[in-house]
Amino acid sequence: MTSAISPTLALHDGREIPQLGFGVYKTPPAQTAEAVSVALAAGYRHIDTATLYANEQGVGEAVRASGLDRDEVFVTTKVWNADQGYDATLAAFAESERLLGLGVVDLYLIHWPQPARGLFVDTYRALETLKGEGRVRSIGVSNFEPEHLEALREAGLETPVLNQVELHPRLQQEQVRAYGERHGILTEAWAPLGRGSVLDDPVLAGIAAEHGISPAQAVLRWHLQQGRIAIPKSVTPERIRDNIDVFGFVLDEVQMAAIDALDAGESGRTGKVPGEFND
Repeated sequence: MTSAISPTLALHDGREIPQLGFGVYKTPPAQTAEAVSVALAAGYRHIDTATLYANEQGVGEAVRASGLDRDEVFVTTKVWNADQGYDATLAAFAESERLLGLGVVDLYLIHWPQPARGLFVDTYRALETLKGEGRVRSIGVSNFEPEHLEALREAGLETPVLNQVELHPRLQQEQVRAYGERHGILTEAWAPLGRGSVLDDPVLAGIAAEHGISPAQAVLRWHLQQGRIAIPKSVTPERIRDNIDVFGFVLDEVQMAAIDALDAGESGRTGKVPGEFND
């Protein structure tokens, strides 16, 4: 496979984000630099990390060693739950900034709303401060439901550029996506392959066979054609490369509808329920 470069989507703040990114959730710190280096060589230009993952340093090392100009790679990190609140978020970002060693961060997200703690509005104010200082280019959220996004709007805060949520064929998040579309908030899918749980579905196997591709490639193509961002993860070089090799085919309307029909609602969720996760 020759290296591929993802198309970009426009953020409402005037910037652009590569539509297909590379996630490093649960990637061991010692393997992160190598995995990200493979991804960058394959054509990924969007890397997603977080304080929780404890591998920001490896991401920064790989980006610096890649030979790419800093502006060619879109880097996202996130503030963890224990660091919510205005001052704590500023301190947490300073540490992420140090570990990444890349200067400005392209996108900073609140990792979870933690609604029972009542801190996410003040946390988002800190994100606005960081953007105003030029240390962060864009700001957004992760795992926010419409009521959490409404709280930011009612507080008069800047609209997040995107909302990163668990989203895959068995959990399609219709209400979250619809809210985002109404307010110009892009939807980004974490666990875009359902942590592998969807890949043995016969519908996906059939679509993959029709195109001579893998079920994972079919699912990633479905995400892209629906106009959202997806951030698959792997530490296996072959899979890293296969996951970006999704630009040489198109799913037709029947195939897209067949994947749409796999939605199982909340029973398809593999992670935490945002409104209930306050640990």
